[in-house]
Amino acid sequence: MKLFHRLGKASVVMSLLTILSTSTYALEEVDFEITADYNGKYVWRGQNLDDDPVFQPGFSLSYEGLTFGIWGSMETTDYTDNSGEFTEVDNYIDYSGDVPGVEGLGFSVGLVYYDFPGTTLPRTTEFYWGLSLEAPLSPSITFNHDIDEADGLYVSVGIGHSIELGGTEDAPLALELSASYGWGDKSYNDYYWGLNDDSANDISVSAALPFELGGWSVNPSVNYIALASSDIKDTDAYGTDNDLFYVGIGFSKGF
Repeated sequence: MKLFHRLGKASVVMSLLTILSTSTYALEEVDFEITADYNGKYVWRGQNLDDDPVFQPGFSLSYEGLTFGIWGSMETTDYTDNSGEFTEVDNYIDYSGDVPGVEGLGFSVGLVYYDFPGTTLPRTTEFYWGLSLEAPLSPSITFNHDIDEADGLYVSVGIGHSIELGGTEDAPLALELSASYGWGDKSYNDYYWGLNDDSANDISVSAALPFELGGWSVNPSVNYIALASSDIKDTDAYGTDNDLFYVGIGFSKGF
């Protein structure tokens, strides 16, 4: 009986060690990333939400294509009377991978929960899915379905191009160019713009020059956004400026 009891204890210890080693291996497979962006304005889908500089940090963890993350936008001035406070906090889950049987075609699907602490804006939730193609100009399309407050659809079509500028084998340098076009349906536009019709929303163009510094990825950028239709421009929902320009710099580090 004593021998059996000792063997039983040994079996339990070995089982615990196996679980611990498996968990440690799984933890090593998890990728952690922190980001910290500083932008001269906060413009989202053509909406000029803050005309002054904002600080926008984020954190995410990923495992085999599945990502959980949180992102926030902090006011740095009294533009909305919330200096030093987070006025938006987004929680999201994303699953990305390659479409089986189709070479070069990738997909993403996910959910975003938008919260706006310190404001009167209601919380809302979006479900999205998108496709991207490994081809010249890297075309992509994303469908964002608001399934809560707006109950509408926003579609974004994007392209991008990289221009190699040299650098080293370990730290290549390239100019990253991108552009996107956004369109909203009647429900989406009514909620966000007060426009009771389908319409093109925005056109955005950006140029970035990412590089590595002290183990961090640094990404300075210049950005231009224009409202894409006269109907959207006439709403004046976010000010009378139909063309917006700002610069930003982002920092990120993976673990």
